[in-house]
Amino acid sequence: MVLVDTSVLINYLGDVINNKTAKFTKLLDLKIPYGINGYIYQEILQGAKTEQDFELLKNYLDTQRFYYLHKGINSYEEAAKIYFDCRKNGLTISSTIDCLIAQTCIENDIYLLHDDKDFDLISKIIKIKIY
Repeated sequence: MVLVDTSVLINYLGDVINNKTAKFTKLLDLKIPYGINGYIYQEILQGAKTEQDFELLKNYLDTQRFYYLHKGINSYEEAAKIYFDCRKNGLTISSTIDCLIAQTCIENDIYLLHDDKDFDLISKIIKIKIY
């Protein structure tokens, strides 16, 4: 199972062809289970340019599998620890949401398909499965 990050979905939905969208296309072709989380849902929707785009995106995203954090407040503590550990090692993560996305992958024991340097930095410090 794979969590597909906003960075890949935006490019895929915008018909951008690159290594990551090609991986997503292959994932779709092979019918590998994938999904998103609430943070990715919000990031995609807030990028809509028109009401019509918003509704089209919402209808598409509402059909996706959702992965959730499972540890209540401890999930947020562990996501904050990801940020803290990266910073302690001289790595600056630009989005706290990326730490929550990484934590979602860890808690669900799933791979992450991304096109975002934050996850490259996180994976240097935290064990996260990259697709």
